[in-house]
Amino acid sequence: MENWLVIGGGGREYALAQTLAKAPDRQIYVAPGNVMMNQIPRVKTVAIDEMAFSKLAYFASGHHVQCTVVGPEQPLSAGIVDYFEARDLPIFGPNQQAAQLESSKVFAKQMMQQHHVPTANYREFTDQAAALAYVQTQQPPLVIKANGLAAGKGVIIANTVQAGAEAVQKLMTAGSDKLLIEDYLQGEEFSLFAMVQGTTFITMPIAQDHKRLADGDQGPNTGGMGAYSPVPHINNSLKQAAVDEIIKPILTGMADAGTPFNGFLYAGLIKTPAGIKVIEFNVRMGDPETQVVLPQLQTDLGAVILQLKQGKRPQVQWQQDEFYLGTVVASRDYPRSVVNGRQLPTITDAKVTVSYAGVSQAGSQIVSHGGRVLMVTAHAKDLKAARTAVNGVLDANVDQTAYTFRHDIGFHAID
Repeated sequence: MENWLVIGGGGREYALAQTLAKAPDRQIYVAPGNVMMNQIPRVKTVAIDEMAFSKLAYFASGHHVQCTVVGPEQPLSAGIVDYFEARDLPIFGPNQQAAQLESSKVFAKQMMQQHHVPTANYREFTDQAAALAYVQTQQPPLVIKANGLAAGKGVIIANTVQAGAEAVQKLMTAGSDKLLIEDYLQGEEFSLFAMVQGTTFITMPIAQDHKRLADGDQGPNTGGMGAYSPVPHINNSLKQAAVDEIIKPILTGMADAGTPFNGFLYAGLIKTPAGIKVIEFNVRMGDPETQVVLPQLQTDLGAVILQLKQGKRPQVQWQQDEFYLGTVVASRDYPRSVVNGRQLPTITDAKVTVSYAGVSQAGSQIVSHGGRVLMVTAHAKDLKAARTAVNGVLDANVDQTAYTFRHDIGFHAID
């Protein structure tokens, strides 16, 4: 048996572990994982925190781990790859310098400017008074971003000058030492993922996620309430334009700067009347997009990672015939507050798959623990059929006094 280690514990890591475990000769360990992962064949959780680098490295060394795959951004931005590589432990992900593409919005913007990667115009501020004065002179809507990591929630779109001022105060009071204030880009958002080793890469099917809490893109921003893939109105020529104008130049620029990128690269993109532009880069797979992208992979994920690490460009097969659509079930008051310890919905319908995130063991029961608890995914020949399957299962099985979810995932392509 070949041992692999996945770091993280959410829905993204559930999908990563499940995909790697499809190989019958492979044992997947997930640290810290979540209790439901132990029900996946050939997957075991390990009670080590994702930030406990020395314990993780000791485990990987002692278990002769073939490769460690890092799910979340925090350990990457804190240098887990550097820590493992210093000990000759194979790991897939960017080192701390390269991870600044996500951990520092300013670094990302500077890299994009230097390498002519299209993105929104912006100004950066370290002084609250100067930022507030700038907001007063601008025409809303404005996009206001905290410089560092914010679990997908450090971005506020302000539709009025007053909302802009409140956003500046909120983010700076919350401890952001630097803000970016950007022009608001109008258009269709989509996600493009690549698996990368330096300037060698393969791309994945396009996905679109849904950040707002409620139907019709209403309510506050969240970590993501659902996703679907592929996206029918982002065709192959648009995808190729994104590769040529964004993925290739940013990877070449990173390599030329002496900070080559390795791992999963997420490009959050928007199709505007002036062409495709970058909203943000992340240095890991997105959650919930991973749960609708990875099930489309027909090649062994572990083999793809190892070939990339050897500097080879793997031949990768993706399914071509169906759409994958998934809806997140979150704690009722998410993202404002979270009530833990709720009974999990029982979902046994064979038409859907369930990936678990915010769950924990309480005595003999497995209960909710966290904001986003699980995700229900279906695949079908058309998106509407996939959504109908998901919604039918959710309406029949989920207590909507305890949980919240959207019914309109995929509406950009369906409605």
